[in-house]
Amino acid sequence: MQLPDLLEVLRRTPGTLDALLRDLGDDWTRLDEGEGTWNPREVVAHLLHAEQTNWWPRLHAILHGDGVFPPFDRHAHLSTHRDTPLNDLLDAFAVERACSLRTLEDHPLSTSTLERTGQHPEFGTVTAAQLLATWAAHDLDHLAQITRTLAGGLRDDVGPWRAYLRVLRGD
Repeated sequence: MQLPDLLEVLRRTPGTLDALLRDLGDDWTRLDEGEGTWNPREVVAHLLHAEQTNWWPRLHAILHGDGVFPPFDRHAHLSTHRDTPLNDLLDAFAVERACSLRTLEDHPLSTSTLERTGQHPEFGTVTAAQLLATWAAHDLDHLAQITRTLAGGLRDDVGPWRAYLRVLRGD
């Protein structure tokens, strides 16, 4: 995967979320997949939190620091953005992502730059290229989670068509 392709995914995520979730009622945005899972609103809060405290700070550590990743609490959004309305989260995420993309554009990433390494607290040595690919895959993973969760809200309503709807079968 080439960097421009990854940036296209990162660039499109805020609009995709907005088109899918803006102004949906709580009956949709508070759906989850069971205990310990996140609803679509919480996923957007997580994406916002990660945008603010994870991706760019870790890339910055690789490009300009000692390569040691700052800590990231994957669950902090559950308290920091608990009462923020979904539309406000969507707006804030779009602003943060645009800022991240501008910052990336201000740091030309050559092949040698993308090969630089950082130290992930769990995985050890990772490259800047791997971090960028993970950033895009993380977006896609959570988009899949949101659509799966929303579709799950219709599981009992689709009748026999459930047999044809992979998103409801879990395979």
